Amino acid sequence: MHLPSLLTAMPALVAGLGLAPTPPAGAALPETTIPGKEARMTALAKGSFEVKLTPFPEPGPAGGWAPGRMAIEKRFQGDLDATSRGEMLTAMTEVKGSAGYTAIEKVEGTLHGRRGTFLLQHSAVMSHGEPGDWIIQVIPDSGTGELKGLAGRMTITLTGGQHAYTLAYTLPQAP
Repeated sequence: MHLPSLLTAMPALVAGLGLAPTPPAGAALPETTIPGKEARMTALAKGSFEVKLTPFPEPGPAGGWAPGRMAIEKRFQGDLDATSRGEMLTAMTEVKGSAGYTAIEKVEGTLHGRRGTFLLQHSAVMSHGEPGDWIIQVIPDSGTGELKGLAGRMTITLTGGQHAYTLAYTLPQAP
């Protein structure tokens, strides 16, 4: 699929993938147990974010298929006060509403007051407009500064054009 049609379909892909459920308030969070490691705190971070996607020049078709590639810039607000930059690779099919994407982004800022950086990895698919598996997780051992040892998963929701996130995470007790 060519980049102009990919960009036209991207809001549907992002909106469709934005339907991932957010854990209910008070839900049990995943515990991370690492033998021989320090005590860890488990927490939820919630807030909103703005995202800007900028397409890279369209690559030539490779056997009839050309992925869409975009730069990602985000501004997180709430418990995560940060910015991020990354890259997204997308694939649309000839069937409307069926697509996939993968992305990596570097997040820099504060998480519940603790400063540092970490990497997020995204992987998602959509079939006939229905969200499928969607995983956004902190890349192991990517935390720096006071976020060293961060582990977790993020969900994103899109309601009325507004993006929101929930990050269920663990961190060592002391920075």
